[in-house]
Order: sequence, then C-alpha cells, then structure tokens
Amino acid sequence: MSLWAVTFLEYWKRKNATLAHHWDCMDFHEDEQEPPRPEFVAMAPAMEENPVTGVKEPYFPEKARISRMLTGSMVIVIMLCVVMIFLVTVIIYRSIVSVMMFETGSSVLRTQAGNIANISSSLVNLALILLMGQVYTALAEQLTKWEMHRTQTQYEDAFTFKVFIFQFVNFYSSPFYVAFFKGRFVGYPGHYGTLFGMRNEDCGPGGCLIELAEQLCIIMVGKQLINNIQEFVIPKIKAWRQKRALSSVKKAQKAEEPKRWEQDYELIPCEGLFDEYLEIVLQFGFITIFVAAFPLAPLFALLNNWVEVRLDAYKFVCEYRRPVAERAQHIGVWFIILEALSHVSVIVNAFLIAFTSDFLPRLLYQYKFNNDLHGYVNFTLAYSPPSYNYSSHTVYKAFRDENGKYTLVYWELLAVRLGFIIAFEHVVFFVLRVIDWMVPDIPESLELKIKRERYLAKQALADNQEALDVHNLQCPLTVSHAYSHYHSHQRAQRLRLRPKT
Repeated sequence: MSLWAVTFLEYWKRKNATLAHHWDCMDFHEDEQEPPRPEFVAMAPAMEENPVTGVKEPYFPEKARISRMLTGSMVIVIMLCVVMIFLVTVIIYRSIVSVMMFETGSSVLRTQAGNIANISSSLVNLALILLMGQVYTALAEQLTKWEMHRTQTQYEDAFTFKVFIFQFVNFYSSPFYVAFFKGRFVGYPGHYGTLFGMRNEDCGPGGCLIELAEQLCIIMVGKQLINNIQEFVIPKIKAWRQKRALSSVKKAQKAEEPKRWEQDYELIPCEGLFDEYLEIVLQFGFITIFVAAFPLAPLFALLNNWVEVRLDAYKFVCEYRRPVAERAQHIGVWFIILEALSHVSVIVNAFLIAFTSDFLPRLLYQYKFNNDLHGYVNFTLAYSPPSYNYSSHTVYKAFRDENGKYTLVYWELLAVRLGFIIAFEHVVFFVLRVIDWMVPDIPESLELKIKRERYLAKQALADNQEALDVHNLQCPLTVSHAYSHYHSHQRAQRLRLRPKT
C-alpha cells in the first residue's frame, strides 16, 4: 500500500502539471502576484514601502507575527492534551463496561463483554472526535486570523497546518493506542500494572489486531456515513433558510418572473474546498497508515468516493453559487501533507507487522522449533509465579519465566522485530526512491510541448528583431535625418540658454 501511495502521488504530479499547463498556471507565482488579504489591509497597524514595487503597503512586524504563532502553538498543545484526556476517559469507560458485563449473570454478556466494550467505546470515541473537530476548527480559524498573515495563501497554509495537526491526533490517537500501547504495560500475575487504581487494559486472546480493525472500521466508516449525511442534509437546510429569508422581499415585489441573477442569489454561498480536501486527506491516512490492520479500508474508501463524487457534484452544481475561480499552480500545502502521510505509513505499517501482528513470532517458531506451527500456542504462553495465590496453573500470553522475568526468546524476538523494521523501511524507501526517479514529474509529451512553445516564442522574437533591423537598413536616411535634427535642436537650446557677455 505504501508503494501504491507513492505511485499515486507521482502520477498526481504529472496530472497536476498537465492541468497547470492547460489552464496557463505553470509560471504563476502566488507570492509575487497575490494581493494582501482585505482583513490584513483593514487591521494592519502600519504602512511600509514594498522593496520590490516601491509602493507603500499595509505592514505587520514579523517578530510580532512569530510571537503570536508561538502563542497559538501553545493553544494547539493544550488542545492536543485535551484529546489525550478524552482518550484516557474512553479507556476508563471501556474498562468499566467490561467489568459491568462480567458482573452480570448472563453468560452471553460475559462471553461478549470485550466486544461490547470495544464497539461501544469506539462509538463514544467517534462522537468525541467529531465534536472536538468542530470546536477546534473554529478555534484554529480565530488563531490564524490573529496571526495576521499577509496573503490568502499564507493564511490558508497556516490554517490548514493547524487543523490537520489537530485532526491527525484527534482521529488517529485511539488507533495508535490500541496498536502500540494497549497490552504492553499489563505486567504479570501478582504484579499487574495499574492506571488510576485500575488494572491496565490487556489484549484479547487473539491479540489487539482484531480490536484495532473493529475500531478503524467504526471510526472510518462512521465518519464517512456522517459526513455524507451532513453533505446531503445541511445544504438543503441552508437553502431553505436562504429562501425563507428572501421570501419577504419577494412578496414586496410585483408578481413577476424572477430574473436569473435573482434565482442565483437564492443559492448558498460557496464556502471553499477546505472541508473536501481535509476529508480526502484523512481518508488517505486511514487507507495507508493502518492498511496492515484493516485491509478493507481501501474498499470502503472506494465505495465512499463513488457516493462522495455524486453528492459533491450535485451540491456544487445545484445548491451552491458559482465559486469565483482563483489561479493556482498546485494544491499547495495539501500535497506536502499527503507526502508526509505516505512516508509515515511505511514506518507505522512496519511497526504494525513487527509488534502488533503474530507474523514474526510465527516465523521465529517455524525457524527454531517446528515448521508446521504445532505447539505454537503453548510457545506464546507463560506460567504465573509461584507466589501468585490465585491459582497454581494460571497461564497468560507472554514470554516470561516463572519469576516474571523476560526469557531469552523475548529478546531474540525483539531483535528480530527491530531487524525487520529496519530492513522493511530501507527496502520500501529504496523502492520509493526508484519509483520517484523512474516516473518524471512532467509527462514527456507535455515537456516536448512546453519546449516547442518556448522555441516558437524565441523564434517569433528573433523574426521580429530581424524585421526591425531590415526596416532600419532600408530607411537609413530617415533615421539619420531624425538623429541630426534632434542634435540640432539640442544645440539651439544650449545657445539660447547661454548667458550674454
């Protein structure tokens, strides 16, 4: 999947270059041609001469902007801590639900206590994720306005970065916890690890990979369903409110056939494409970072995108006003985020395969003990220490001896896991660099077309210059006469201005 992600991005570069050339945006530089934001012009405290244009423009000191950005970063850190607090709350909720299910008299509830706790906690987590996303987006917008960025591109890049950092932690913190932290600090019988006086969570008999897949399915698919419902319902509610607000004006006018511009004014103002980009980027993260744990994620993403394309087409064509087109050379900071996600996915999938799945323990057992995996389950179990009074035959999943110390197999397996991660990353990143080198950013046909256009432009300029030179050669007297007339006029002016003696 990591190879697909990088290949996708490489071919997106080619598509982007084709579209930029088709729309005449390849040589468009936003920083040089973009005017200041109206909000910046209205709120800038001073005017200063632009060193490039020589014109006085609204100015905001860079030191003041940096100090505001640092203050905003502290707010972001506080909000990320709030997300971590909610994550701990969900963990405690899951533990409480599991205990309550075990204490009931129903054998069915006892058997399914883990699944009930996992599914219900995932739903609660999804609700908290969506709620915190709405709150933080509004907060990030205010922080970005307060930072006083000069151009709209700078403003959008700063806003995008803030929202994505928060949403990354907001959506992916719970799957990261299940994948890499749950079941790692359990301890052993007689010496269990605790959090706030409660025993730390342990994975089920089959490991944490199944629970991770359940959580990813609920969060990803649930988010897609809710977003699609919102995209279908919210524009209709806004359109109904817009028409209701204009109904009084219509009644005051004569009963005439409404003009086209009046009908267009009843549509909803276009709010940009930020939410669409954010939704696709988060989906890209789900299908690349956690694909080893949830292989069905690309299929659900494909089904969602089929629906999403139709909903967006209907929304932008039938319910939104026509947006004002703005020139851009590429999709900006979003592509940098996609590239970062594709690289993060390589590392995360390596750790998922090495530490969360049973792939390497099985491989080690096949290599050292038995090729047909006979006795593998007993290989992964350990006996409780003799001091543990609950039962003399308690077994648990770990590579420990009877005193609770890690066995030699544990350290061998740890070395195998770390070696696999290093080898996996180096091989995949090498292949990624090969793909990057083999696939040019600009298609060969487009590159030839650009070279042809530049050649024709230079040829036209050369022909123009040659025609001008021929014209000057054919009319030398006219040029010479004009030159002598100019100097005669200048000489007469000097004589006229010379003082009399």
